[in-house]
Amino acid sequence: MFNVGKFAGRTAIITGASRGIGKEIALKLAKDGANIVIAAKTAAPHPKLPGTIYTAAEEIEKVGGKALPCVVDVRDEASVQKAVEDAVKKFGGIDILINNASAISLTNTEDTEMKRYDLMHSINTRGTYLMTKTCLPYLKKGKNPHVLNISPPLLMEPRWFANHVAYTMAKYGMSMCVLGHHEEFRPFGIAVNALWPLTAIWTAAMDMLSGGAGEAGSRKADIMADAAYAILSKNSRDCTGNFFIDEDILRQAGVTDFSKYDCVPGAPLSPDFFIPDGKYQDEFIQNDKRKKSQDSMKSVVSETDIQQVLERSKPFINDEVIGKLKAVYLFKLTGDKERYVVLDVKSSPGGIRMVQSPIEGANCTMTLALEDFLPLFTGKLSAQSAFLTKKLKIQGEIDKALKLEGFLKQVNKASKI
Repeated sequence: MFNVGKFAGRTAIITGASRGIGKEIALKLAKDGANIVIAAKTAAPHPKLPGTIYTAAEEIEKVGGKALPCVVDVRDEASVQKAVEDAVKKFGGIDILINNASAISLTNTEDTEMKRYDLMHSINTRGTYLMTKTCLPYLKKGKNPHVLNISPPLLMEPRWFANHVAYTMAKYGMSMCVLGHHEEFRPFGIAVNALWPLTAIWTAAMDMLSGGAGEAGSRKADIMADAAYAILSKNSRDCTGNFFIDEDILRQAGVTDFSKYDCVPGAPLSPDFFIPDGKYQDEFIQNDKRKKSQDSMKSVVSETDIQQVLERSKPFINDEVIGKLKAVYLFKLTGDKERYVVLDVKSSPGGIRMVQSPIEGANCTMTLALEDFLPLFTGKLSAQSAFLTKKLKIQGEIDKALKLEGFLKQVNKASKI
């Protein structure tokens, strides 16, 4: 049956579309009959992440689209040029470019190897620029042409740089492309916008990054696909130069019930990185307050309470946890006086204990109020949510803090505070 959807016959190149957000956007457009160019590196199965360009192509064609799987390394000019030429040869042109491919390393300056720095900047910033430059001659001839970068609002605040300056610079580079290209391409009627999620989005990559924790409090990638669809449906001459948040654009489109996007119904949502202060943070803070009220958390926390949690944690410090985390965590608890907890899961046998003063050599130092320690350490408050709502300050390897969530959830099963 001939597809008469609004994207029928239009061609979209999507980088990193073999899985995650990129693939969900591809499937959303394909249901309308779009031609999808899957521009990604994964031709053979990844040892830890599902999906290849070929399995994505099969899914796209099953829902009504046409697919062209292309092995593309966005860092390589010849690779990008060939994919664009192949797309034009097969489908006749290019109408949409979605710069989704990205690399991430949430590490501080001392712990960021230059090869990792180069990777992030080559994929995020340079890759986005190269893809856009190469597609530009065809976008000029496209039908309602759009460029959409999956990148955040440009918030020049120290907290978004201090813990992972290399990643932030690389990710903001994608957004700076939006800032410049939307005005440069305005005479051609090409829209250039950015899209970023309000909350954490649960993908296979996020699963691997967080060590299997974090699904509760995250939304499905469907919300980003629906938001992208809404943006790409707009007139390219009227809608350009915007830094959209997924929930905002969907509310404008008339969506009022967002519960369908929740990975775990009813779980308090965790905000994503780079979300502006104001109504967003207020919503998450109120969410935390409601959760605390529902859980009837104690308003006064004693050292005895902390010791009880530490004792309950010890059985969960095993070789499996040590193998996953390989880190020493220092918790600095503020209140009437400073208290310190050391969690050593770097090498066997490991351990957890209170200490009188800070230790040297911790991979990650986490500073928070004494009353927030029990919710964090029993899995009732996620490290990501606490960090982004400014309850938690993280120094050192922030990716280690995210991977700690799985251990905290195990402790939660045995802790009834």
